[in-house]
Amino acid sequence: MQTEMIETSLKSLVEQIVLTPVDTETLLMESGIVDSLSAVDIVLAVQQKYGIRIPATEINEHLRSVKTLAQFLVEQEPEL
Repeated sequence: MQTEMIETSLKSLVEQIVLTPVDTETLLMESGIVDSLSAVDIVLAVQQKYGIRIPATEINEHLRSVKTLAQFLVEQEPEL
């Protein structure tokens, strides 16, 4: 799956959890759109949908934006 398709899918997933529109470049944690509870929900949803685990110590790094999360997924599983 191409990175753009993953970004679109992740954008939708994040929007469903935080109940607000986001851009792929939106700083999720820094802007306050994603708090610690919604971050856990996003991580669990990503794990369920893609089968890729995000280590707890790396959540802030990979949830900077939808774009950084998509890049992480592609790096972990290039066949997505």
